[in-house]
Amino acid sequence: MQRFDHAASKSIYPTVDAFLADIVAIQRQMIGELVDAGCRYVHIDEPGYTAYVDEPSMEAMRKRGEDPMQNFSRSLKANAKLVANFPGVTFGIHLCRGNQRSMWHREGSYDAIAERLFNELPYQRFLLEYDSPRAGSFAPLRFVPKDKVVVLGLVSTKVPELETVDTLIQRIEEAAQYVPLERLAISPQCGFGSDVVGNLISEDDQKRKLALALEVAREVWGAN
Repeated sequence: MQRFDHAASKSIYPTVDAFLADIVAIQRQMIGELVDAGCRYVHIDEPGYTAYVDEPSMEAMRKRGEDPMQNFSRSLKANAKLVANFPGVTFGIHLCRGNQRSMWHREGSYDAIAERLFNELPYQRFLLEYDSPRAGSFAPLRFVPKDKVVVLGLVSTKVPELETVDTLIQRIEEAAQYVPLERLAISPQCGFGSDVVGNLISEDDQKRKLALALEVAREVWGAN
């Protein structure tokens, strides 16, 4: 929606809602094809939501004559429609903050959007980037409903430096003050190669990062 060119699109889409309706219909068709093929877990990547905690992004919306919180409400409704009526399918949603050539795009804590985000989106898994102080504290997790899982993106995909087991466990324990351990998980903060450009990190570094995440999961949750 934030990439919608109002001026250039008026001949086809008189409103952003008309544009969104087509986007939702296309993506629902794609999800339906996955489900028909036997897929029971669908992961949706949504970089748009971090715009609503990033002041430069919100200022850009205002300069276009848009209300950021109205856009936020529109996004929530569209995402809810996207995953409606797919029984037996678990949906995860990842809130990306930018991931190209080891750079980031947005910053800001989840506080301002957390309550509505976690409660109005009918997703069962929330994958949140928490590899940097730019994401703020774990306090917004207090709004996560009791039937949802938070996947903590604590392992950076941007830098080769390896996090330590002790540091990651400490951070998980901090998050567990707001969401119990049985509803927490760990993952890399984003994909290692979210696009063709990728990040400034080697294949061996990536393998070490994944092995670290697995070691921490076994230590904390006894995962096999």
